[in-house]
Amino acid sequence: MAAGVRDGRERGGSVVAGIREAILSGEFVPNQRLVEADLSEQFAASRASVRAALLELANEGLIERVQNRGARVRAVSLEEAIEISEVRMVIEGLCAAKAAERVTAEEEAELREIGESMRTAVRSGDVLGYSRLNERLHARIRALSGQRTAADFLERLRAQNVRHQFKLAMHPGRPQVSLPQHLAIIDAICAHDPKAAEQAARDHLRSVIDALPEVNRTRPHGRVH
Repeated sequence: MAAGVRDGRERGGSVVAGIREAILSGEFVPNQRLVEADLSEQFAASRASVRAALLELANEGLIERVQNRGARVRAVSLEEAIEISEVRMVIEGLCAAKAAERVTAEEEAELREIGESMRTAVRSGDVLGYSRLNERLHARIRALSGQRTAADFLERLRAQNVRHQFKLAMHPGRPQVSLPQHLAIIDAICAHDPKAAEQAARDHLRSVIDALPEVNRTRPHGRVH
């Protein structure tokens, strides 16, 4: 591959990553217009690279193209957030079951360590720390499952739903509810019990689905940070 083509692809990839991270972190908020000229300056990239990045992110469902108005960050409704969580419930159940079949003793110790850190975060009231550990646990289970297609799809769904997930994580009392659910998933995986692991993962996502309407009513829409 010619160096110029390779460098162009690398720059394009960095623009995609940069815009994606800005959306996930809350720097870019739902319905915010994304102006190519501004993005080109912000990410030190060509307009062509920015245009290609916006197209890729539109395919991921993070932004939407509006006729004659350019691109904007896509706002995910409560109804869609619930649908996304219902799909996650099925696929994360699969990943948990596969992880239970494949997990090694060393990986069991890692999952147990994450679980203990989650306990500590809940005891100390570290909500943000618990949220980060939550993401880490789900990511490790996806990785341990060996299901790359499922893992890639779940990551895309997570990105689309990140704002609803953050509001849920910040909801008073939520860590105390979800901690035993996460520990049950860890226990089942470490016990090499695929059926129990799948059920525990499904139970956890069902709890998320049940909580989303209440969280949506009680927390205002705002920046993630």
